Amino acid sequence: MSESRNLAAISCHHQPGKISRVACHECGLAPLCLPLSLTDEGVSKLDSIIQRSRPLQKGDYLFHQGDIFDSVFAIRTGSIKSYTITDSGQEQITGFYLPTELAGLSGLNCFTYPVSAVALETTSVCAIPYIRLEKLFDELPALRQQVMHSMSKELRDYQDMMLVMGQKSAEARIATLLVNLSMRFKRRGFSAHHFRLSMSRNEMGNYLGMAVETVSRVFTRFQKQGLLRVEGKDVEILQPAALSTMAGSSASTMQEQRASH
Repeated sequence: MSESRNLAAISCHHQPGKISRVACHECGLAPLCLPLSLTDEGVSKLDSIIQRSRPLQKGDYLFHQGDIFDSVFAIRTGSIKSYTITDSGQEQITGFYLPTELAGLSGLNCFTYPVSAVALETTSVCAIPYIRLEKLFDELPALRQQVMHSMSKELRDYQDMMLVMGQKSAEARIATLLVNLSMRFKRRGFSAHHFRLSMSRNEMGNYLGMAVETVSRVFTRFQKQGLLRVEGKDVEILQPAALSTMAGSSASTMQEQRASH
């Protein structure tokens, strides 16, 4: 699959504009998204509740912290970052979402979104009203299982990141993030070794608990060591095994196991 196959579609339900209607069964990402375990009839039922409108532009919000939880969002193209505002009024990034991943699940248990979600680039999503999705669960057990799988993965990713933040050096943190993104791109049919980072160095530092200057120094060091080739936001991993070793063998093995599922 190449980036040219990304289909322009959809944004969130509160974004008015021209709709590009592309059904689930016509989407090149369907084998990786919620419909992956559904029959044709199940895919049609899911497609009937999805809301689509114009794509988000960079900086547009999918939802704000404190908004009433009403939908989950399958990222179709582009990328999203989520963040919360700390007690001191600072932004703390909590995650990055790529195509086929679900944003908004963290609002399920508290009836409001505990984080904000904003587009890092031009991004299209499928908005899925949760009340209607829940009604489908009884008819489509495989759909419920897929949503639970997504929730479980998000929790594991959060736990992994807490481990990284508490125990790893700056080099290991950056290596872990790059290995994580590499595996996620690979799962979507893109290159695992050559990809574009939609997040800024500052956003990476915020997410990893590092100063932006430290992030820049680590990238420079990795280039001098021949681990990476970097041009702006384009990154090419030249020594994937060495980068995985730097990230930590257990983390690398875990990422590979997840990418295979």
